[in-house]
Amino acid sequence: MFKKVLIANRGEIALRILRAARELGVRTVVVHSKADADSLPVLLADEAICIGPASPQQSYLNIPNILSAAIISGADAIHPGYGFLAENAQFAEMTAEHGITFIGPTPENMRMLGDKATARRIAREAGVPIVPGTDALGSVEEALAAASEIGYPVILKASAGGGGRGMRVVHNPEDLENAVLQAQEEARAAFGNPEIYLEKYVEEPKHVEVQVLGDGERVVHLWERDCSIQRRHQKLLEEAPSILPGEVREGLVSAAVKLAEHIGYTSAGTLEFLVDREGHYYFIEMNTRIQVEHPVTEMITGVDLVAEQFRIAAGEGLRLHQEEIEAHGHAIEVRINAEDPERNFRPSIGKIETLLWPGGNGVRIDSHVYTGYQIPSQYDSLIGKVIVWGADREEAIRRMKRALAETVVDGPGLKTTVPFHKKVLDNAFFRRGAIYTNFIARRMSE
Repeated sequence: MFKKVLIANRGEIALRILRAARELGVRTVVVHSKADADSLPVLLADEAICIGPASPQQSYLNIPNILSAAIISGADAIHPGYGFLAENAQFAEMTAEHGITFIGPTPENMRMLGDKATARRIAREAGVPIVPGTDALGSVEEALAAASEIGYPVILKASAGGGGRGMRVVHNPEDLENAVLQAQEEARAAFGNPEIYLEKYVEEPKHVEVQVLGDGERVVHLWERDCSIQRRHQKLLEEAPSILPGEVREGLVSAAVKLAEHIGYTSAGTLEFLVDREGHYYFIEMNTRIQVEHPVTEMITGVDLVAEQFRIAAGEGLRLHQEEIEAHGHAIEVRINAEDPERNFRPSIGKIETLLWPGGNGVRIDSHVYTGYQIPSQYDSLIGKVIVWGADREEAIRRMKRALAETVVDGPGLKTTVPFHKKVLDNAFFRRGAIYTNFIARRMSE
């Protein structure tokens, strides 16, 4: 096992990695921007190194500064978390060139599946169903021809990205040219790569993802999560397992393993699918990293995914066998964002003066904030995650309602998504599992 790991991230995921490292007996170095000097992972780390100003480009995306911090501190491994440099193949290569282990997939894995257009081609080769669509588009004319053949509505997506950036749904040819230009520009701004591709837009699907672990030779799945509760392609609530017929679930997880094995996948990864009302599933992309919503999988399987990433990267191989991985009960996660749901989820930045997280049986909190913490304006609005487990979905919903009733995050002008999640849990469609990606727009438009 490693002696010292550098955590190249911030917020709750930096703290999550720090805790896993501590339990494995690994010392930690947390890099941080000037804006994050007082964050909890920085305060709890064995060592902390400032790598630049608040701007992500000058700090968390600054490869030379991060590698310098790793070398100076004597770290023998780097964990990138999610976002920032987590799926940057060049960063992984440069880490290895300096004799430091990258805790994550290989650069080859990232290049194969980190680019969505390439991932679609690989899925076809592996015999995994994909949504009808294109590879990377070369021109507006190419987009018009493809959309005409596939049929409207279509969706434009950034080849290099995720999180809803660079996505545009188009319902007719008159709007396509402008949508292509907008999607390209948004993709360029978010990922430094303007490349986009086009898919048939599947209306009212479920968004279901499969968690896998691999060691380059063998791959196992840890069942699936439903991530259909989302706004502008940003997930807000996740649960595991999904509400699917058994035969659809089995087909889905088998397809995920098949694709990951096809490329000799290493570390933790998530394969995302759309599932239509008839139960047909289509691979859409793979995230070659740990996910924000990984705790719901940990709650139903009892597997520490981050610790397994450490073990695989340290050369211990994949210890788990498929027959040992069972899903027990039901888990739900809600993302607590510093946003005002009554003002179109507008960011709500301020100082936390009162903070009370829930507790009790079956409740887990992943958060880096504390009383007196000033929420910085330069980063993602996620301030914590409340995760609950229940013997079944009904119990999990009741437990989450109880947990949110105990949650207090307060300060001058500070708003969070807690009231929004309470409304979701009370929604009749949600309670009976009638959940699709348009749930918020269609069922909670008020």
